[in-house]
Order: sequence, then C-alpha cells, then structure tokens
Amino acid sequence: MKKLKIYKFFLAPVILLSLQGCFVAKDYEQPDIVEEEHYRTDTFPQDSLNMANVSWREIFTDPLLTQYIEEGLENNIDIRIAVQQILTAEAYVKQGKAAYFPTLNGDASFTRSYFSDNGQIGLQLGNAGGGIDYLDTYQIAGNLSWEADIWGRITSTKRAFQAQYLQTVAAHQAVKTRLIANIASNYYQLLALDEQIRITRQTIQNRESSLETTKALKEAGNVTEVGVKQTEAQLYTAQAILINLRNEERLLENSFSILLGEAPMQIERTNLTRQEITTKLQIGVPAQLLRNRPDVIAAEYNLVNAFQLTNAARADFYPSLTLSANGGLQSLDMDQLFNVNSLFATLVGGLTQPIFNGRRIRTEYEVSQAEQEQARLDFRNTFLTATREVMDALYSYQAATETIEVRQKEYEAYQTATNYSEELLTNGLANYLEVLTARENALNSSLNLIDARFDQLRSMVNLYQSLGGGWQ
Repeated sequence: MKKLKIYKFFLAPVILLSLQGCFVAKDYEQPDIVEEEHYRTDTFPQDSLNMANVSWREIFTDPLLTQYIEEGLENNIDIRIAVQQILTAEAYVKQGKAAYFPTLNGDASFTRSYFSDNGQIGLQLGNAGGGIDYLDTYQIAGNLSWEADIWGRITSTKRAFQAQYLQTVAAHQAVKTRLIANIASNYYQLLALDEQIRITRQTIQNRESSLETTKALKEAGNVTEVGVKQTEAQLYTAQAILINLRNEERLLENSFSILLGEAPMQIERTNLTRQEITTKLQIGVPAQLLRNRPDVIAAEYNLVNAFQLTNAARADFYPSLTLSANGGLQSLDMDQLFNVNSLFATLVGGLTQPIFNGRRIRTEYEVSQAEQEQARLDFRNTFLTATREVMDALYSYQAATETIEVRQKEYEAYQTATNYSEELLTNGLANYLEVLTARENALNSSLNLIDARFDQLRSMVNLYQSLGGGWQ
C-alpha cells in the first residue's frame, strides 16, 4: 500500500509533463520589416555581393593603418567593456539552462530546547521524572525541490537569456565596426591635415618671397604701400591658417590615441597620395543588412528577448507544479544519529494557482507586452536608419568623387591665373588686386581639393561601416 502511494506521487508529475508539449510557449517569428522602397538603389548596381563581407584588412591597405586597427581592437576601452558585458550575459545563459534541474540544499544542525515548567512539553518531561529540563536534537538533512515547466515559463526565460547573450555579442561586434571606422576616418583626416599643412607652409614661403618682390616693386614705383600691406596681410592670413591646422592636428592625434587605448601621443603615418580605393563598392540586397549590421542584429535579439519575457509573463497566469523532498537523519542522542531508526523523509507535491495577488501578474504581463512592442519599433527604426546610412554613404561617395574632378580643374585654373597675374604685374600690365585675389583663391582651392579627397575616403569608410563590415 505504501509503495502504491509513492508510485501515485511520482505518476502525477509524469502525466503533467506529458501534457507539456500541448502548452509550449509561442515561437518567435521575425517581423516583416524589409521593404524595397526604403532602399533607394535605383541608380546603383545591386547584386548578391556585399563589400561588408570583405575583411577590413583588404579594405584598408595602408600598413600603418592596419597596425593601428589591430592595436585598437586589442586595447580599446569600449571593446574591453563590451567583452565583460558578454561574460555577464553568458553567466545568465548558464543560469537559464540550470533552471530545468532540481535544487538541492544540505543542512546540518544541533538544537537545544528549554521548555517552560508549566508548558505542555515541560509538564510531560516533569512527569517523566529524571530532572530533564531541556532536549538536544541532532539533524543532518537534505532538501530537494523541482518545478515542472508545464507552461514553458522556464523555457521562455532560458531563451530570453540566450537572446540577451546574443544581443551583447552583436553589441560587441557593433563596437568593433564603429571603432575600425573611427580609426580609419581619423587616420585619413590626419593625412589630409598633413597635406593641407604642407601646402600652407609652401604658401607661406611663396608669400614671404612675394612680399620681398612687392617691396622691390614699390621702390621701382610699380606698386604703392597699399600693395605691400595687402601682401603682408596675406602672409599673416596663411600663418593663421597654419596655426589652426597644427592645432587641429594635435587635437586629432589626441583623439586617435584614445581610440587605441593609449595616452595622447604622436601618430606616425604615411601620406594622402598613397591611399587608394581598391575594393569595388557593392551594397548587396536589403535583407543582407539584417545579417551584417551588428546594431540591427542586436535590435532583433532585443526583440526576441522581450518576446520570450512576454511568454514567461503569460505562463504566470497558469498553475505551477512543484515537487519537493526532504529527508535525512534526526536523533535526540548523538550516538544514535547514524542509526537506521534515525532516518526520516517528507515528500510534498504542490499545485499553485494564483487567484488574488494585487494585480501583480496582470501588470507584469501588460508591461511585457508594451516592452515587446517598443522593441519591435526599435528594431524597425534601427533597420530604417541603417538603410538611410547606406544611401547617405553611397551618395556622399559619388558626390565626393565628382567633386574631386571639379576641384582639380578649379585649382589648376586658379593656379594658372595666379602665375599669369604675377607675370603681368611684374611687367606692369596688371592690377595688384587681381594678383591678391588669384593667390587667395588658389590657396583656398588647393585646401578644398584636399577636403574633397578626404571626403571620398571618409564616404568609403562610412559605406563599409553602414553595411556592417569590419567585425567578421
């Protein structure tokens, strides 16, 4: 008879577990957010290839730049913080997997109880004689508890932890992509500043020579003191530009050093003319953004996490089945503790159905639904932002490439005008104001040409980043 009761005790959870397959939580399905109209590629070639799948070592061929990227990936503070966030999420994943198993606690205790002489136990001890006024109890016990995952609450929680872990992995990949892009952009900007500083220094030398020539022309009566002062002012203008460029260079080197996880230092580099874009700019198809963009991936895993937490909150409405067992050794005499007669055991099976709980379960479920909708909207917004960034980078690259051609022609025209006007001035055939204007335009045009070259390189970097390249 006793064995039959024990069988019934264990048969009930087995029957409930057999029904678990009928009550599993809902499965996640990716929302349909890929819409062609948000991906304006009508003027660009589109195929299944995507430059984001190309390693950053093939995109950035400058040996010093690749060295800096490797150093940044190794030492950057944001990268190291992201790694710790991954380790934290990984610990929660392990906890979610362990929720399927029972919990076991061990306990060893000694209790001495003193009783009132007028109390029930005190009177019984007094009537028994022997002068007993306390009792010692020795106990070694274990407590085993297990909850059946009938409604999928534990499974949903485990999946939520897994999604959270994958979200941190994607966030780490996003940090890597952003870091590589920032290092490359800052490096190219430093090269552009070097070129602008070189041209400005050369301009200062030319204007110092022009100032001497203008003074000689004044002595010869070809120009007035106004011409001398205007030439002198142009020299000061170029010197002020050089000061600003040098200051910008120092500030950018400091920022670049922080990206590498280092204290501010001088950055060794090559030159702008050695930078070439050898990778074909291919953007792939819209759906690839969901596989390549780390921030889009992270946003979707955030949605999965919210979806599974909603599943878990829904399961709280249903009854929960818990099984617990408590057993061990208990004796009033230490010498008899490990005797077979000291054994005891308790088996408890409980089915708990929430009835009134101050609306806590309903509130948690409604909050989880709202958070899930927020996560879905964030996922869609992240994807739309990604498509915009791809288009911005493509158009910017195309515009920068066209601008370089125009700026090159502009610079050549101003340079020719400067040479002609100076020659005519020397022969007394030109107004000195024309010479000053031509010189100023030539300097500005040369600086603008360098900016256009930098914009082209930066647009290429932005396109690579917007497509999700760099973390593979």
